[in-house]
Amino acid sequence: MRLLTILFVFTFAVSAAMAQKQPLKQVSTYRNPVIAGDYADPSVIRVDDTYYAAGTSSEWGPAYPIYRSKNLVDWEYVGPVFAEIPEWTMGSFWAPELFYRNGTFYCYYTARRKSDKQSFIGVATTKDITKGFTDHGLMIEWTSEAIDAYVVEDKGKLFITWKAYGLDKGRVIELLGAELSADGLKVTGEAFALIKANPDDWEKGGAEGQAIFKRGKYWYMLYSGNSCCGSKCNYMVGFARAEKLQGPWTKYAGNPVLVGDEVWKCPGHGTVVTTPDNRYFYLHHAYSAADFTFVGRQGVLSELVWDETTQWPVFRYGKATPEQAESPAGTSIANYSGFNVNFSQPMPHMRWIHDVRYPKPAYAVQNGALQIENTNPIETGNFIGFTIKKGSYTFSAEISPKADMLQNIVIYGDAKNALGYGVRGSKTELWRIKDGVHEVVKTQELPADTKEVTLKLQSYNGRFYEFSWEIKGQKPEAKNKVAEVETLWLPRWDRAARVGLNVSGKSAGKGEVKAIEMKYE
Repeated sequence: MRLLTILFVFTFAVSAAMAQKQPLKQVSTYRNPVIAGDYADPSVIRVDDTYYAAGTSSEWGPAYPIYRSKNLVDWEYVGPVFAEIPEWTMGSFWAPELFYRNGTFYCYYTARRKSDKQSFIGVATTKDITKGFTDHGLMIEWTSEAIDAYVVEDKGKLFITWKAYGLDKGRVIELLGAELSADGLKVTGEAFALIKANPDDWEKGGAEGQAIFKRGKYWYMLYSGNSCCGSKCNYMVGFARAEKLQGPWTKYAGNPVLVGDEVWKCPGHGTVVTTPDNRYFYLHHAYSAADFTFVGRQGVLSELVWDETTQWPVFRYGKATPEQAESPAGTSIANYSGFNVNFSQPMPHMRWIHDVRYPKPAYAVQNGALQIENTNPIETGNFIGFTIKKGSYTFSAEISPKADMLQNIVIYGDAKNALGYGVRGSKTELWRIKDGVHEVVKTQELPADTKEVTLKLQSYNGRFYEFSWEIKGQKPEAKNKVAEVETLWLPRWDRAARVGLNVSGKSAGKGEVKAIEMKYE
């Protein structure tokens, strides 16, 4: 039905142009996702002619990846908000919100506090977003949880909003607001309510991920409700508006306004940004139906247009996240670009990630190889890897075997749930760790005196994996393959498994990876 609608609109436009003898306007398009891979709760701002986005990193470090773009479609990785996590935090790095004022970038972020494992809101600043942020610590502690900060400026004053009472039994979830100090670092005003979740409506008792902006006489809010994450998610988006930030707020009678379909599931939690030509775009997340929770919630772009009669916005392409849409600035995008890195050559700028709950792995590129130190006491704790952009791909690593160290390509959910394929001496080993229990699935002998071997995994929708080995200059044989392995047991709630490398074994030392390659189907 969606394809038929697009074809009808295109045919109508062509016919109208021919009837009026006008040249047909060429329209450039983009395809979602615009930020592929697990990139939940994206926040986006525009500073002059550049857009900046930050997203949830959950239990992965460095915390809160930042991207930049000139057109909202083509994004490049800049770096993290925090190269080292703030001292007061321990994980659950959710929903960073970027804000810019008077030459300073702010990041209002949600994190779990070490002392009691509760999630609250902190703030950090920088003058140069490419060089990371300086943390100013915890700023909102509210009952059992305060998450999803969003900051606006009203008549020269700053206000912060957040989700409250999500973990308080007997309390209805509310979105609250309060005035900030002039420097944006402290709450100075009394809390006031914006909206309450309605347990009997489409929201099912949830309201979060608010994005607030002013147009004309109204403040507008996009907010999300229902279950955000996992295979049973039913996330949706609604509108509300008010003439004053403090309310009263009126919810749109036509809510929900953005829902899942057969292509993009469970859309929500994003930010509205305007282009220089005054178009309104909502950068938010959604699950691809093809790869679903195995890849995670990806960064997608939906456009808002206005009904000038009612003064309510509507999504330009209906209630579903568009597969393909008119580009913000006449650009198009090629998604799912992989990489091919030879460590003896100059290194590209890459977004390496690790498990933030354990000491940061020690690794460096030296002597033409990526060397990972076997110094972490956790068996899989020195994992370093990448967010996958699509569930079907091939990842490979060219490795120089060592006698006393197992060097692995790894599908990593967490330290107690991982799947790996490694080489030690003249033997390959397929292994898994499930609920903390290590099991060797299969071993194979390599030819004697193998100096270098390429380990390869083939992923099918992020759910099934096939492993194999190759030796340069030799034709791959069927016997080199290991049967498919299904990984439904890997954690997938608010994050997806990553792919990458690690080393393990009883002896200290460094692995030696000569090259890596990622190819997407």
